[in-house]
Amino acid sequence: RDYCLVKAYRQEMCSREEPHLMEAFSQVLLSLWDVNEENHNTEVNPGKFYSIFKDAVPYFSGYSQQDAQEFLRFLLDRLHCEINRRPYVRLTSLDPKYKPSTLFLTLSLRIDEQASAMWKRHLERDDSKIVDLFTGQLRSSLHCSVCSHYSTCFDVFCDLSLPVPKRSAAGGGSLRECLDLFTQEEKLDEENAPVIVMHLNRFAMSRYMVCRSTVCVSFPLTSLDLGPYGPVDCGPVLYDLYAVCNHSGTVNMGHYTACCLENDGSGWCCYNDSCVTPISENQLQSAQAYVLFYQRRK
Repeated sequence: RDYCLVKAYRQEMCSREEPHLMEAFSQVLLSLWDVNEENHNTEVNPGKFYSIFKDAVPYFSGYSQQDAQEFLRFLLDRLHCEINRRPYVRLTSLDPKYKPSTLFLTLSLRIDEQASAMWKRHLERDDSKIVDLFTGQLRSSLHCSVCSHYSTCFDVFCDLSLPVPKRSAAGGGSLRECLDLFTQEEKLDEENAPVIVMHLNRFAMSRYMVCRSTVCVSFPLTSLDLGPYGPVDCGPVLYDLYAVCNHSGTVNMGHYTACCLENDGSGWCCYNDSCVTPISENQLQSAQAYVLFYQRRK
């Protein structure tokens, strides 16, 4: 509130865009805390603020019921973008300066050192009063029960979506229980075995236009071993194909079909709009294969 009332963001911001939403938000706070207002029972109308907000985030236009938590996320994100102390530069994964928001770090560093390094990296691009007040860091660790390999990653968050305990409404629950559920360990067994989706990017930019590749990429239906792409000496990590998304046509016009392995053991079927037909395994291999869906073998 105090930061908004004195408009300190005007001296800090490096964003190229005008802080229209921040100005309107500050005006609402100024009206609420106007000590010189003769009639302290006067209502404050946030209409202008809402008008500017829905122009910035059209998703919230109209009179449909909206979610308060989603509104808060959009509001904080938009305010942050307007008053960011860092100049915004959009980078792609091909840029040598690209720094993803989540980075896996070696265990040679202590956990607190890893966390500090990741937070410093985040502040290099995102640093504002919103970050000072509302943004935190979440650490998650994955431990392989087979090879004992540990991996740790860090994510930035502005709120925590906590699970609610399963019990009757009369039974109630506590916030501590919700936090315990959120932070408890989870074992990844057969019932929630990981799925990996692989996208064959057939669309590429040539000198003058976007072209579609018709190269036929062969792929195994069973026993795809991703072990060589993981930690050293982790052993085989086998995946089996269960679905393929196919694309036929051109860049500007095309058609999608799906080939899926039936759960009842009857083999593969092709889903083409309202038509479903059995197909053989050798028909799966084609230049139309676009997205491959594999599941970790139980």
